[in-house]
Amino acid sequence: MSTVSAAGDERRRELGVFLRSRRERIQPEEVGFAPGQRRRTPGLRREEVALLAGVGVTWYTWLEQGRDINVSAQVLEAIAGTLRLDRQETNHLFTLSGLRVGPASAECTLLPPSIQKTLDAVLPYPAIVVNERYDILAFNEAYCRVVIDLRQIELQERNMLWLMFVSDRWHCYFTDTESTRHHMVAAYRAALANHLTEPSWQELTQSLLARSPEFATLWERYDVAAPSTRIKFLDHPTAGLLTVDPAVLYLTQSTQLRLTVYTPTDATTESKLHQLLNTPALQTT
Repeated sequence: MSTVSAAGDERRRELGVFLRSRRERIQPEEVGFAPGQRRRTPGLRREEVALLAGVGVTWYTWLEQGRDINVSAQVLEAIAGTLRLDRQETNHLFTLSGLRVGPASAECTLLPPSIQKTLDAVLPYPAIVVNERYDILAFNEAYCRVVIDLRQIELQERNMLWLMFVSDRWHCYFTDTESTRHHMVAAYRAALANHLTEPSWQELTQSLLARSPEFATLWERYDVAAPSTRIKFLDHPTAGLLTVDPAVLYLTQSTQLRLTVYTPTDATTESKLHQLLNTPALQTT
């Protein structure tokens, strides 16, 4: 047996053990089933999990038995909800199932050190590097202080769409959130046309559809657009309104990595950014 095959078998076995441990901690009466007198195992039965998650009993049984079967992100989300998994447990479920939401580590390692030096050099302006899938591949200190502290976000959740539609961890909101989200979904759909058969794109799309009704509504509009470069308004919890003009630089033509720097459009925003980053303000004459 090859090393890859053995690793897959072990991952599926671990998945089965994990699922069993999660269903056994839920009491039947917690989800509307009678406790019963003939239960041989603690917690929920397999057929009860399957019923609540809306999947076939045989299919779920195979999943717990570690069989090599295909599983979609949407089904995993349903199982996670049924088993009342928290965010970390849900991430673990996806990992054991061979699916992911966040950026590919290989793509992150392709970024040369000069990119991070460039991001750091533009302080106090927030700057970030994303790919077509909106995976966040690099960022600077200003982005963490002004938009969201990505250092506190697990790697698999560092995706702009996921943070915008699913996560509740933003501490600085776009004031025009509705139009911003609409444009992001349209740009993502346009980019998806070149990646229709790639599992990572399909997994992200299905996860967003399962977790965000708003994303699902926008997705059904079938709008397409290019990544936005329009002026943005950010409502920071301590600094107040920040008006920035995104400067977008494409790093490569093949993978469409883009570096975006949020440059201030006025002296007030400029001053606020310097205060937030504790950097000396520019001297004007």
